[in-house]
Amino acid sequence: MKKIILFADPGIDDSVAIMYALLNPEIKVLAIVSSYGNVTKEQATDNIAYLLKLAGREDVPIIGGTNAPSTGKPPTYYPEIHGKEGLGPIRPPEDLQVELTNFSELYTIIKNNPGLTIVDVGRNTSLAALFLLGENLTKDVSEFYIMGGAFLVPGNVTPLAEANFYGDPTASNLVMQNFDNLYIAPLNVTNKAIITMEHVNTILDMTDHPLVQILDDVMEYYIEAYKKLIPGIGGAPLHDAVTLSLMVNPSMGKTIRREVEVFTGVSGMGTSSADFRVSSKNAEKNINIFLELDYEAFLKDFIQVMGGPGK
Repeated sequence: MKKIILFADPGIDDSVAIMYALLNPEIKVLAIVSSYGNVTKEQATDNIAYLLKLAGREDVPIIGGTNAPSTGKPPTYYPEIHGKEGLGPIRPPEDLQVELTNFSELYTIIKNNPGLTIVDVGRNTSLAALFLLGENLTKDVSEFYIMGGAFLVPGNVTPLAEANFYGDPTASNLVMQNFDNLYIAPLNVTNKAIITMEHVNTILDMTDHPLVQILDDVMEYYIEAYKKLIPGIGGAPLHDAVTLSLMVNPSMGKTIRREVEVFTGVSGMGTSSADFRVSSKNAEKNINIFLELDYEAFLKDFIQVMGGPGK
């Protein structure tokens, strides 16, 4: 079983990733760090609390992360994709009780759970802060899984940049330069993790779990948003859920080991760069980029986990 701390900024795809993590018997969620990104930190926190309540997992602490990128620029939100509140047409109850745990508690969790995994499917600001404020982070954590970047494929915010790296390139580059045993799930693989309403209906036929019951409304909104962006797509990619799926099932993807740089200047900001020339050598650090995905294996895993609670 993988013990994880999950950094997220839900957002629909982050929300589905949280659902997947909570429902997967191979994952034990020790804490969820709430930060700005697809929505404000406050809204992200409410969304996480709502999902934990539906899952009956209010024992999982919500850690207060960052409010804005380290670049000093105001964050950009995406209501056209995720909805105003980040869950498409769904709004968390106004009387929801939310209690944030202090950021420093992360160091206690890491110390008490040697060998855990950190997964960051949002902007990397909070993860970079965890590194800067602490000691021996990369030694105490077994591995890091990051959703971000685009290598030799188009970006989704600019022609070259993916949203998480573009949202705080300074933080993302700090992570790339200082972390070891790092696994990156870029758009190369996450764009292939398409889920359709047919898949969603299959899952709903398998379970009546309260957490999964919101999946149809959430995914219908998300898929319609993607159809406007990419006519004919038929579904929507679950960038964040596939990152968790790859963490549990690494053989589902193929990686290449390379040094990575994230551009922080105005020109090409947020672009992820690695040397893929035939003559290039493996990175000295253990940085692994997923470039291929077994889509059918992911689809089977996703449906099985999400439909697993049963009726």
